[in-house]
Amino acid sequence: MDKKALAAAVAGAVALAGQIAPATGADASKGKEKCFGVAVAGENGCAASDGSHGCGGLSTVDYSGKEWVLVEGGTCEKMGGKFEAFDGIGKPPAAGAKTDKTDKKK
Repeated sequence: MDKKALAAAVAGAVALAGQIAPATGADASKGKEKCFGVAVAGENGCAASDGSHGCGGLSTVDYSGKEWVLVEGGTCEKMGGKFEAFDGIGKPPAAGAKTDKTDKKK
């Protein structure tokens, strides 16, 4: 493997590691929290917890317990979501609840 290919592989691995970091609920640096079970199909934050896909926007089921989206701190559980992945389907978010995805559509 030449040096350019090795450098590209290392850069890709580092970028991927940042995307699949463990879900820990709060993202204190941004005032957001990772919330499972409230994302609409195609509007998930990133990789599915079960490994079925590795990118945001690829979920195919509304409110899947395996999919997450960032929400305002302190709102996940109020929306019916959970801080950790779970089997099954969550509840639809409460009316007026905003995720990072819905905020960007304005």
